[in-house]
Amino acid sequence: MFLSELLSSFKDFFLPRFCLSCNHKIKTEKTFVCENCISKIQKTNDELLKYEFTRKFYYRNLIDDFYAPFVFEQDKELQSIIHALKYNKKFLVGKFLGIILADSIKSAKPEWHFDLIIPVPLNRLKKIERNYNQSDYIARGISEVYGIPFSTRALKRIRYTQSQTKLDIHQRQANISGAFKAGKDFTGRNILIVDDVITSGATTEECAKVIKARGALKVYAASIAIAAL
Repeated sequence: MFLSELLSSFKDFFLPRFCLSCNHKIKTEKTFVCENCISKIQKTNDELLKYEFTRKFYYRNLIDDFYAPFVFEQDKELQSIIHALKYNKKFLVGKFLGIILADSIKSAKPEWHFDLIIPVPLNRLKKIERNYNQSDYIARGISEVYGIPFSTRALKRIRYTQSQTKLDIHQRQANISGAFKAGKDFTGRNILIVDDVITSGATTEECAKVIKARGALKVYAASIAIAAL
């Protein structure tokens, strides 16, 4: 116990951890965000999630259910955290967010039963540029909590797509159509698709379409946050 405390004090002195949002020093090494910033992140609720499910997924009937614990807001605390993961190679942040997401799913969606976790594949050029996919690390955190495997090879992105950022919903659906291919058969399985932020849901639905075409019974979707288009 003494040695553990000594090591912790040593690390805190020489390798202090700072909040990814406000850059203030954090008292514990178990998190990446201070309590003050966490309290400022807008949370979802049942009413909002029901509305967003209908708006994003209901009509094509490809996603059986979805969940996100937070709302993505521009220039706010959560954006700083996710950007640190996506652009600053803060890999452990992905696992940290994945654990938070998994704990939230367990609490909000205890009826979900899935046997494989699949992160949304990254655009090939972005993968080359960053050398990693942020959603892989989120999936890793969920896998650790649930004890369920995740696969980065079960779904592949097979063609280049332009950035979805400035496209409307119909343009996004057209842009992402045919972009994925299943790397295995999913007959009789329930799958969880994982992404960092779900905006229109077009990418998530395209993944689900491919997965269900290969025999999946149910496809759930989960992300750290939802964003308005």
